[in-house]
Amino acid sequence: MIQIGEGAWQIPVMPRQSVNCYLLGDVLVDAGIRRSGHKLLAALRGKAVGGHVLTHAHPDHQGATAEVCRALNLPLMCHGAEREAAETGYVLGSFPNPTSLMARMQQRFFAGEGYPVARTLVEGDKVGGFEVVETPGHTAGHISFWRASDGVLIAGDAAVGMNLFTTVPRLGLPLDIATWDMEAARASIRKLAGLAPRRVAFGHGPAVDGARFVQFAATLT
Repeated sequence: MIQIGEGAWQIPVMPRQSVNCYLLGDVLVDAGIRRSGHKLLAALRGKAVGGHVLTHAHPDHQGATAEVCRALNLPLMCHGAEREAAETGYVLGSFPNPTSLMARMQQRFFAGEGYPVARTLVEGDKVGGFEVVETPGHTAGHISFWRASDGVLIAGDAAVGMNLFTTVPRLGLPLDIATWDMEAARASIRKLAGLAPRRVAFGHGPAVDGARFVQFAATLT
């Protein structure tokens, strides 16, 4: 695990931080792909974990959710717009083209089974000592997590910290072929930059200094 801030840990579940989960206090954020369960549970062994939350219900974030929730008896949380996908495991509805080869492969090989949602979240709710920030765009119900006391921001897939094909670190927009509304995604990045974060962490790629993220947001039109 990689420390992002006090009580905030990044858990990479694929090489080169290409897919990341997080432990914020006692809450697990995201669960990687279907085969990430063993690695996640090993990383969490001996940790006090009391809940699990999804930034969004894409296959590389909800893949091991059911396995981990069952193993640790965790309640699942997400935004209301992600509830159906989280509970059914059918995650293609949030892709701009659900019949595309990429979407169908994600569903077949990465998506996990559904799991009942115990609580839906909205802007301002508190999770693991962080505040929920609604950041729609990549999906309709995407959420990020913000802690004003030290400026730590868990952006999820509101933006990415690497090229998803080469895994070379760089700041970028979420992948267009997997993004519900790119204009909304740009607006959400600008919203997050307006918080003036000091440290920003992503679902894909290494964390970056907040000033770099703010500069990146300023380039978006």
